[in-house]
Amino acid sequence: MSSAVVRRALLLSLLCAGALGFLPCSHGAAVAPGPGYVTVSAASFVPSSTCSAPDPVAPQRRKGTSAVLRLTHKHGPCAPSRASSLATPSVADTLRADQRRAEYILRRVSGRGAPQLWDSKAAATVPANWGLDIGTFNYVVTVSLGTPVVAQTLEVDTGSDLSWVQCKPCAAPACYSQKDPLFDPAQSSSYAAVPCGGSVCEGLGIYASACSAAQCGYVVSYGDGSNATGVYSSDTLTLSPNDAVRGFFFGCGHAQRGLFTGNDGLLGFGREQTSLVEQTAGTYGGVFSYCLPTKPSTTGYLTLGGPSGAAPPGFSTTQLLSSPNAPTYYVVMLTGISVGGQQLSVPASVFAGGTVVDTGTVITRLPPTAYAALRSAFRSGMASYGYPSAPPTGILDTCYNFSGYGAVTLPNVALTFSSGATVTLGADGILLFGCLAFAPSGSDGGMAILGNVQQRSFEVRIDGTSVGFRPSSC
Repeated sequence: MSSAVVRRALLLSLLCAGALGFLPCSHGAAVAPGPGYVTVSAASFVPSSTCSAPDPVAPQRRKGTSAVLRLTHKHGPCAPSRASSLATPSVADTLRADQRRAEYILRRVSGRGAPQLWDSKAAATVPANWGLDIGTFNYVVTVSLGTPVVAQTLEVDTGSDLSWVQCKPCAAPACYSQKDPLFDPAQSSSYAAVPCGGSVCEGLGIYASACSAAQCGYVVSYGDGSNATGVYSSDTLTLSPNDAVRGFFFGCGHAQRGLFTGNDGLLGFGREQTSLVEQTAGTYGGVFSYCLPTKPSTTGYLTLGGPSGAAPPGFSTTQLLSSPNAPTYYVVMLTGISVGGQQLSVPASVFAGGTVVDTGTVITRLPPTAYAALRSAFRSGMASYGYPSAPPTGILDTCYNFSGYGAVTLPNVALTFSSGATVTLGADGILLFGCLAFAPSGSDGGMAILGNVQQRSFEVRIDGTSVGFRPSSC
């Protein structure tokens, strides 16, 4: 923290205390931020019960993008009515589930021995992974499946590959309760079960299960103990009125067990051949992007396709890497962090394990030394404005009480990646539940995770060689 900010904070405290003959200050008084700081309304941290933002999908379509879907938070007023009626999980439940997911990802990528990253352009044989995914409970899109089309609300996950929906015949307890009717393959003229013995069934690899009635079986086991099983199938997936994926391979689920609830299934956006991205690479070039809404009361978008080659203007790009132990994940190299405009003194070796870009993890996880430096600098910056601390919330240990404040001034937090790509976070990318939205995990030199809080409002563009970030996009 700069000495100018400290001097300014001391003067402000004297003015507000009346030590220099002035009247006491109200908590609601707005204060012009110093260099490296930003002031926002305290009301912006309070969730809204109405969908208040304009839909960002229409202007994206006007740009001529191939396929654009409306992306919403699952537990919010902008979600489809089928999903929005679900009970919102508590803060404690959200953080517990997030911790399970983060721990699973870090176990999966760690493998044995020192971390190893491969350049995505290199020709190399990628070892098979464990055959485990872990579901996301955050963002959903509505697509259609079959002929005639049947609307399906699906969770979007960049950390999973195989997509699936619940299908008839299926009944509790084999299937969980959902708001939409179950997809009925018998009513779709374009549906076909994948036969056993062919190349498509063999391509399931680790997801392959026993055949039944000459139909290819699949099983997806998730890190929290949940699993989904059924018949590997193909049908027409309609993304928008002008974009249909014929012969899309997915799981027609007849038995699901675990923590699934409400939505109709999952749409996998990982890097393996069963994912939607890989299946549509011939049409959309293996390029996709998304903009996660800043709050549950606003909307974002999910795009398949776009200009090939270099990212369009406005993006900061960094190289896309791979983890040999978990080739599903999109990995980049975090190289530095700044707080309040000051670069933290963290050795480069601390970040050497790379960083998974994940839509399903909420809180960004940093190696312990990096997190300790971030926390110290952030606490120092907040102390200069005199904000009272609050008790920890689950894994979040740096929390504040903003009751009575009309405006809140925060130190800027910026993340720098290889090639110099820098992401300067907005206020809702810094705080969650009134707490610093970062946590320590793993070990120095191990993998970090870029969570969805820090991705919100950015258009994140992913292709075969790079990941790009464009600010203020939704």
